[in-house]
Amino acid sequence: MPTSAPPRTGARDPHHIEARPSLIAAMRQADVAVCTGAGLEAGWLPMLQQRSGNPKVQEGAPGLLLASRQVKLLDPRAPGTPFDGDVHTEGNPHLSLDPRHMLAVARVLSERMQAAEPAKRDALRARLAAWEADWQRRIAQWEQKAAPLRGMKVAGQHTTYAYLWHWLGIEQSADLEPKPGIPPTPGHLQRVLEQVRATPPRAVVVAAYRDPRSAQWLVQQLGGGVTLLQLPGTVTDEAPANTLAGLYDHRVDRLLAAAR
Repeated sequence: MPTSAPPRTGARDPHHIEARPSLIAAMRQADVAVCTGAGLEAGWLPMLQQRSGNPKVQEGAPGLLLASRQVKLLDPRAPGTPFDGDVHTEGNPHLSLDPRHMLAVARVLSERMQAAEPAKRDALRARLAAWEADWQRRIAQWEQKAAPLRGMKVAGQHTTYAYLWHWLGIEQSADLEPKPGIPPTPGHLQRVLEQVRATPPRAVVVAAYRDPRSAQWLVQQLGGGVTLLQLPGTVTDEAPANTLAGLYDHRVDRLLAAAR
C-alpha cells in the first residue's frame, strides 16, 4: 500500500521540507500519509496536498494521519506557558521523542491501513500485536538502562527534546533561545552562561539540523565536564540510528556517555 514520507535524515529540519516533485508523486499515489501534525508541516504539507490532487490525503480524510492528534501534547500554547508566542499552537510537536507515544500512533495507523486494505486485516492485526509486544519490551529495557539519567541537568536549544526529558526524568535547566523559535543572541547566551555557571549542565543538547555554534560557545565557556550533544531528530541513513529502535538506543547511549 503506498504511503508518503519525506526522505529520512536526522539532519533535515522537519519544519522546512522541500516539496520536491518526488514527494508530490508519492503523495499522489498514497492511500495513507502519516505526518506529525501540530503545525510541524505547515510550511510544506498543504502544498503537497494541493499539487497531488489526492482526495485520500486531504484534511479530514481518513488517509491523512496526524500523530499529534493521537496523544496528549506538552506545552500547548497559552499565556504563560513555554510555548507562548510559538508557531505550534496545539503544543510541542516533537512527540516521537517519547517511544510510548509510538504505541498510540501505531494502533491508529494499523486501523487506517486495515480500512484501506481490508483483505489484509488479519495480517495487519497480527503484525501490530507482534510489534507492540516487542516495543513494550524495548521501552522497559530503555527505561532500566537510562535510570542513571534521572535528575540530570541539560541545556538545550528550543524545547525540541522536551518529550525525551519528560520520559527519562531529565531537566532542561536553560534554553539557548531567548524565546521559542528565536535564534540565540549574544546577549541571551551571556545570560544563560551566568544562569548555569554555578551548577553547569552535564550536556548542551541541540538537534542535528541546528547550527551548533551557540552550543559550542557555551560548552567552551563552561569548561571541562560539559558535553556537546548533537542528536538526530529522526532516523538517519547511518547506523546505529538507521532504525526506529536504533534511534532510541543511540540517544540513550549518548546521554549516558555525557552523564559519565
